[in-house]
Amino acid sequence: MAEDKSKRDSIGMNMKGCQTNNGFVHNEDILEQTPDTGSTADNLQHSTMSILGSQEPDFKGVQPYAGMPKEVLFQFSGQARYRIPREILFWLAVASVLVLIAATIAIIILSPKCLDWWQEGPMYQIYPRSFKDSNKDGNGDLKGIQDKLDYITALNVKTVWITSFYKSSLKDFRYGVEDFRQVDPFGTMEDFENLVAAIHDKGLKLIIDFIPNHTSDKHTWFQLSRTRTGRYTDYYIWHDCTHENGTTVPPNNWLSVYGNSSWHFDEVRNQCYFHQFMKEQPDLNFRNPDVQEEIKEILRFWLTKGVDGFSFDAVKFLLEAKHLRDEIQVNKTQIPDTVTQYSELYHDFTTTQVGMHDIVRSFRQTMDQYSTEPGRYRFMGTEAYAETIDRTVMYYGLPFIQEADFPFNNYLTMLDTVSGNSVYEVITSWMENMPEGKWPNWMTGGPDSSRLTSRLGNEYVNMMNMLLFTLPGTPITYYGEEIGMGNIVAINLNESYDTNTLLSKSPMQWDNSSNAGFSEASHTWLPTNSDYHTVNVDVQKTQPRSALKLYQDLSLLHANELLLNRGWFCHLRNDSHYVVYTRELDGIDRIFIVVLNFGESTLLNLQNMISGLPATVRIRLSTNSANKGSEVDTSGIFLDKGEGLILEHNTKNLLHRQTAFRDRCFVSNRACYSSVLNILYTSC
Repeated sequence: MAEDKSKRDSIGMNMKGCQTNNGFVHNEDILEQTPDTGSTADNLQHSTMSILGSQEPDFKGVQPYAGMPKEVLFQFSGQARYRIPREILFWLAVASVLVLIAATIAIIILSPKCLDWWQEGPMYQIYPRSFKDSNKDGNGDLKGIQDKLDYITALNVKTVWITSFYKSSLKDFRYGVEDFRQVDPFGTMEDFENLVAAIHDKGLKLIIDFIPNHTSDKHTWFQLSRTRTGRYTDYYIWHDCTHENGTTVPPNNWLSVYGNSSWHFDEVRNQCYFHQFMKEQPDLNFRNPDVQEEIKEILRFWLTKGVDGFSFDAVKFLLEAKHLRDEIQVNKTQIPDTVTQYSELYHDFTTTQVGMHDIVRSFRQTMDQYSTEPGRYRFMGTEAYAETIDRTVMYYGLPFIQEADFPFNNYLTMLDTVSGNSVYEVITSWMENMPEGKWPNWMTGGPDSSRLTSRLGNEYVNMMNMLLFTLPGTPITYYGEEIGMGNIVAINLNESYDTNTLLSKSPMQWDNSSNAGFSEASHTWLPTNSDYHTVNVDVQKTQPRSALKLYQDLSLLHANELLLNRGWFCHLRNDSHYVVYTRELDGIDRIFIVVLNFGESTLLNLQNMISGLPATVRIRLSTNSANKGSEVDTSGIFLDKGEGLILEHNTKNLLHRQTAFRDRCFVSNRACYSSVLNILYTSC
């Protein structure tokens, strides 16, 4: 009985609760509209009791209210006026998600590949012994490079390229490596690790030289090889030869790059070893799998240290023919015993042998193992100088087999005199031979070539830098070219190599203090150039018309303009004086017209080259900074010798779309710009 009474009280409380809740929301309006309050209360009571029983509920005239039991709300949710809007909203949400997914997939498919770090901006090549001395010994070092990273960043450089710094006797000042895992005499391994960390902290990347073809004769491998110790016996290329009374008769007529026979007799092993360069630099035997694995282990060592890529030097020399047949003389009538210079033979058996590219690709595969992390792609460049362009571009690899990201393009550094025709020939030869979809690069100097001012003249420095930054691809600058440094005068260090290669390696000119601010030592390893009082970084920082200021403006323009870093290159005209070309991109209704004068002063009519060109166009940048931002008459542009202009012109009539220019326009990675969405896409 007590249980029944408790249940009745509970039901009564529930009913009373329903009536109370009904009273302070919408049901007040219901009460006002329905004069029979008793009837309403009875209906509500009946509805509530129906839930407790088995009868079907009747919701006629009842509105949902706060606090209504969920069982009642479920009954309301099935009504059409609640169900239909809910279903509409659900399917709208599903459709919106599907549209977003489809749009994302479409953007991914249609978007061009983002430029990688080695494509985004210029590389800055440093010869470490000549950049900055931090310990007052007269030689540049790794700490010195770290001290000058702020300067490098101010150049808008993206990548620092340091040439060979491995432990070496400095024979030939680049190649005689005694230990690939040591950095002496340029500092300690801790110095290198600190430099890598500092470079990355600045948002820069680091690539370093690597010379796989040979070692120093002081290298441990060679010392073990000459005594026929274990696996090192065949690490180098040995052959029997005749040696009597101090005279060696080599196995064949193969010659060293520096002249004379490339075979040298070793008294310890009593055989001749092969060297493509100096006798102190014996060639490794890359037909030995152990040698290939040793080199890969060294690559892994430096990749683990944090380097972002390598420049592989002298790769065309990696393999030699297995046979020992003589190479063919250029002049077949020349007496064989008088053939001593490298240029007097065709080097068909000692360079670019079958299998050489397979070895280079194996280097690429090793580096790919360290390129799996986002943003940590490892760059690979190759140096194959003195090759024809069609053979150099083979280092890009095959369509489905990647090799180098690019072989370094040094053909502009080979121009001892310049003209519009010669510059045009270098540009178009590279672009026409480069495989489709690959990325170009351009160099105007390097440690083994004469500096710009000494090779071409002071008046061409600014214009060659303008050429560098307005061509498609990655610009590469050798230290000091941004301020117009020149070669030092001929010197004699009583060494056995060609001292002319030292003339472009003089100390960096930082200021007008002693030793040009390069070192506080009383003596530097090479003398500074006599013009360092006026040609130095500090002076040019304060000059609005300096080479340094123009270089910074050009690098900034290159970084910020899609026309320059992603656009088409279209050649307009060239002759012995000038070269004229445009940079343009689908979706951007303006173009850059680049005009470079390599000859004497000339008057140029651009309206004869581009139809629909307005009477005046704006100068975006000029080698003469006084002209920057002004306008020029397109029917008669006067250009001094060595003057260059970047003109800006608004137009919808892009040249690469025109039939007449179809064979005169090049692009590496095609892209189009949408101003509405502010994105790049490929379906132009």
